[in-house]
Amino acid sequence: MLKKTVLKYTLNIGLLVTGLLLSAQNPIIQTKFTADPAPMVYRDTVFLYTSHDEDDAFGFKMKNWLLYTSTDMVNWTDHGIVASLKDFKWTDPENGAWAPQVIERNGKFYMYCPMPGQRGIGVLVADSPYGPFKDPIGKPLVKNSSDDIDPTVLIDDDGQAYLYWGNPNLWYVKLNKDMISVDGSIVKDPSIAKVKGSPDPFHYQEGPWAWKRNGNYYMAYASTCCPEGIGYAMGKSATGPWEYKGMIMDSDKRSNGNHPGIIDYKGKSYVFGFHYNLGKQTISKHYERRSVCVSEMIYNADGTIQKLPFWNPEGVKRIAVLNPYHRVEAETIAYSEGVKTEEMTEWERNNPYDTGKKITDRIVVSSINNGDYTKVQGVDFSKGTNLLEISVASINGGTIEIHTDAVDGALLGTVQVTGKGEGDLFKTIKSPVKNIKGIHDLYFVFKGNKDLFYFDWWKFSSN
Repeated sequence: MLKKTVLKYTLNIGLLVTGLLLSAQNPIIQTKFTADPAPMVYRDTVFLYTSHDEDDAFGFKMKNWLLYTSTDMVNWTDHGIVASLKDFKWTDPENGAWAPQVIERNGKFYMYCPMPGQRGIGVLVADSPYGPFKDPIGKPLVKNSSDDIDPTVLIDDDGQAYLYWGNPNLWYVKLNKDMISVDGSIVKDPSIAKVKGSPDPFHYQEGPWAWKRNGNYYMAYASTCCPEGIGYAMGKSATGPWEYKGMIMDSDKRSNGNHPGIIDYKGKSYVFGFHYNLGKQTISKHYERRSVCVSEMIYNADGTIQKLPFWNPEGVKRIAVLNPYHRVEAETIAYSEGVKTEEMTEWERNNPYDTGKKITDRIVVSSINNGDYTKVQGVDFSKGTNLLEISVASINGGTIEIHTDAVDGALLGTVQVTGKGEGDLFKTIKSPVKNIKGIHDLYFVFKGNKDLFYFDWWKFSSN
C-alpha cells in the first residue's frame, strides 16, 4: 500500500546505531506530511495549524489545513482537518491550500488562507480555535496580484491589525476591527521591495511571519531560493521601515522551501519550519512532501536573534508532564514509526439501506502493523499504576506491549486485542499492568499479523 511505503520510516534503522532514535523529536508530526506551520498560543495551549501535503504529492498537492495541539511542546495531539478549500465556495476546491495563519481577537478566531489560481486571500472565522471555521464574506478579503500568498497578521498594542503577505514582494494592508474587511489601500513595502539592479540585503522570498516583542517589531521570512533559509528584519513600527538583521537559520539542501512560525510559550521562544527528511527516508527524488519541525529560539539582549543550526533531530525539551489518569487520545504522539492517523465516523448502521444515527466522530491511530509503535514523553505516574484501559477496534487482532523509557525498555504490561473484522466496532479493554511511579516515556509497541486494529485512546488507573 502506498501509505505504508511512503511513511514506513526505514531510516530509523540507521538511527538505532547512533542512539538518536530514542530522543528523536523532529519532525514533530510523523503520521502525515505537514508544512507551513502557523502556531498560535491561546490560554495554556499551543495550537499548531499546518498545511497538508498529500501522501502521493509530486508537486504541491494540498486540499486542506490541519490542527495539532500541545501543552508540553513534545506531545502533539492530532485534531484532523480544521478547514479546507471547500469552505470557500468561490474558489477551486481541488488543490492550492497553501500557508495559512490563525489569530484570536475578542473571543473569535480568524483564519487567513491563500486561494489557488491567483484568486486572492480569503478569511474564515470560528468561535473556537478547533473550528468549525466558516467564510463570513463569500469573496476574497484581498485580491491584489500574483503575489497573493502566505498571509500573516499582527495586532499592534493600539488595536490596529495588519495583514501582510507576498512572494516575491512584501505587501500589507490595515484591517478593520472586524478582521474581515480592510481599511485603506494596499501598500507594497518599500524597504523590502524588489528593485531591479539594486542590492537586496533582505533576500526576501516568501512566507512572512510578523510579531512584536519587547517593543520591537519583527518580520521573519523564507530567504533566498532554493533552498530557502529563514531570514529576519526588525523595525520600529508595524509598517517598518525594516532593517535586515540576519538569518535565524541558514538555507540547507535538506529543505528546498521553508516557512517560519514563531511564538513565545511558557517562558521560552520557538521557531517552527519544515524539512523534507521524512519523505526522503523512502524516496530518492524530490517531491513536495514536507514535515514540520521546531527549535528553541534565543534572543540577544538587544532583541536580535541567535542563529540556529538546521533542524536538529532531537527537537526541543519537554516543558510539562502528561497526566495518564485522564483519558489520553492515542493520536497524542511525541514520535511514532509506521502508523498513520485518520478521521472516522461511527454509525449505528441498522440495515444496508440506512446508516442509522451517528454514534461519534473519532480520530484514531491507524495503519498499525507488526513492529510499529507510538511514543509519548513525560508521563507522570505520581499515583502509581495497576490497570490500563484502551479503546480499540479490531481488524485482525494483536497485542500492545507497553514499554517504559525505550522501545525495548522495561515491560509495563501487555494488552491482548482479540476479534476479527470488527474495525467499525470500538470496545474498551482493561488489562492489569505493573506498578510504576515517577515520570517516564511510554512506548506502545504493536505486535501481530497484517493490519491489526484501530487505536482510539488510553487511560491508566492507580492502586
